[in-house]
Amino acid sequence: MGGARYVGWVAAGLVLGAGACYCIYRLTRGQQRGSGGRRLRPSRSAEDLTSDSCDDVLNAEQLQKLLYLLESTEDPVIMERALVTLGNNAAFSANQAVIRELGGIPIVGDKINNPNHSIKEKALNALNNLSVNVENQIKIKIYIKQICEDVFSGPLNSAVQLAGLRVLTNMTVTNDHQHMLKSYITDLFQVLLTGNGNTKVDSSFLSLYDGHVAKEILLRVLTLFQNVNNCLRMEGQLATQPPFSKGSLFFLLYGEECAQKMRALVYHHDVDVKEKALTIIPKF
Repeated sequence: MGGARYVGWVAAGLVLGAGACYCIYRLTRGQQRGSGGRRLRPSRSAEDLTSDSCDDVLNAEQLQKLLYLLESTEDPVIMERALVTLGNNAAFSANQAVIRELGGIPIVGDKINNPNHSIKEKALNALNNLSVNVENQIKIKIYIKQICEDVFSGPLNSAVQLAGLRVLTNMTVTNDHQHMLKSYITDLFQVLLTGNGNTKVDSSFLSLYDGHVAKEILLRVLTLFQNVNNCLRMEGQLATQPPFSKGSLFFLLYGEECAQKMRALVYHHDVDVKEKALTIIPKF
């Protein structure tokens, strides 16, 4: 059991490290897109739903039309546009549940087997947004093996590889699915050692713990910290204060800069953020 847990937290650290910079990208992009109001689309045909501004939000009826289009079309252009539209709409928590309830996850998941790399990437991006929802993860976990194979067999630093790493990042934020990556530890190390800046972690990762960061992101990165702590505690690693390699995710999390940010979050205006920070402070 101890070995399995060790593999679990190592896998989680590697995947979360590989995907950490994407969190910063999502934060910045989300703030830019959030500057204007969102608007609902009027009822229209399925193909029309893929051709308008990505700032529009689909309702359940429109999402159902879009899923039918995605499932039935053989046109790669329409398929790609439908996946982009679904991915954009899956960025909203309400739509994450609606797409699941409409049976959309298997429809999207089927597209990761498409030989067209652009379609595969768009399908992975849509799964990435859908995987933020914990209930969705139960359905998405069946694709983890295929995603890992795509990530490690494809070209280094490719769009498909990065899209796959983003999905794996979300799927390993909690302890529920970390064990599914135990066979890919060597491959994860290889990606981190040889990949470019998009697949590595640098000190900018700690900016996710700044007080001005959106609550949703703060809670997720704080949960990441809690999970790492729990895994290390189970292995007895916290008591011995193991040396972590400089530049690793663990080195950043247990350094003084991160400790200062945690102390500041104890005074955060949001109660949930404050409570999570309070559970982490004793670790320093």
